[in-house]
Amino acid sequence: MIKVKFCGLTRPEDIRIVNKLKPDYIGFVFYEKSKRNVTEEKARELKEKLDDSIKAVGVFVDEDENRIAGIANEKIIDIIQLHGHEDEVYIARLRKLTDAKIIKAFQIKNNLTNAEKGNCISDHSVQEKTNTDAIKRINASSADMVLVDSGQGTGKTFDWDVLGKIERPFFLAGGLNTENVESVITGIMPYGIDLSSGIETDGIKDESKMNLIMRAVRGN
Repeated sequence: MIKVKFCGLTRPEDIRIVNKLKPDYIGFVFYEKSKRNVTEEKARELKEKLDDSIKAVGVFVDEDENRIAGIANEKIIDIIQLHGHEDEVYIARLRKLTDAKIIKAFQIKNNLTNAEKGNCISDHSVQEKTNTDAIKRINASSADMVLVDSGQGTGKTFDWDVLGKIERPFFLAGGLNTENVESVITGIMPYGIDLSSGIETDGIKDESKMNLIMRAVRGN
């Protein structure tokens, strides 16, 4: 059965909802530029209220490895998710500091920036090469799990056709919501789905939307 991760939890009310619905994973965002950022103290408080059957994932963006390892080793989170430019050397350093499992996020883009396009005449060819390179990194990553997204919490979808080139189980994120999740489940069949803005209303986690996602995945 496809795994479910609800990301960006910030309130005790969010924990109450997930304890009732029982997704497989929840996410705490440790990134100051995110509107869903939580402090270590807040995450600790929320984790203490979390059902033991649900794994807590800490989301980091180009963060100092020692800080990440500290949060993981203090059991504030169970799993580490790297959502920045972390490379294989970074992952190797992090593994020396903690035994926590690691998810590495990779971006598949529909629209490239001017810097990414460079001097190439064809935007399509540059985009295709960029995504091909991303697929290669996904398949070769030493992370325990991988996540495929369109960016850092953009809430936008991307060209899902490229997912067929991934040779390992993956979480799918980016633009998932109550309207398209069923087609994702039947058509793409990822290892897991990761939702944040797609389960919110006016920036707040919406229990009814979260419940619809769980029903779509588990059929109850």
